[in-house]
Amino acid sequence: MTEEEFDAFYAAAFPRLTGQLYAFTGDLGEAQDVVQEAFVRAWDRRRRLLADEAPEAWIRTVAMRLAVSRWRRARRWLELVRRTPPQETTPGPGPDRTALVTALRQLPEQQRMAIVLHHLCDLSVERVASETGAPVGTVKARLSRGRAALARHLAVDEAEEPAWRESGRVG
Repeated sequence: MTEEEFDAFYAAAFPRLTGQLYAFTGDLGEAQDVVQEAFVRAWDRRRRLLADEAPEAWIRTVAMRLAVSRWRRARRWLELVRRTPPQETTPGPGPDRTALVTALRQLPEQQRMAIVLHHLCDLSVERVASETGAPVGTVKARLSRGRAALARHLAVDEAEEPAWRESGRVG
């Protein structure tokens, strides 16, 4: 079968085969996928398809086998998922973390970004400056103001230094 003959065969047979496979699978997208895959496989053997004298039957058989194979694979996956015990629920954030997130939300965006990038993402001041496009001095000022605002929002007593200040990390 020449390329032109194959193209004409494809144009005539694809809608018919898709309809047949749709009836078989019940899913139009799946039917289109397996018929297309069967035609891709047929392309490689297009010179021998004419000799078979039943190219449409060959493609239908390949497409049905592909559909069954996909269905079996999906069924095995579903069985595996059903056998896998559900993960234990992860406890929610503690009160300290919740208070920190609430306090961070009250900061201006630029201060919040500097605090998060520096203390939570462990980026250096220089790296924060590079990522935000701000000068290093500006980042230092935002960090200082942001920490002071966090301390006020968290109602931290000046005599009682929070652990995140001592270690230089938040969270």
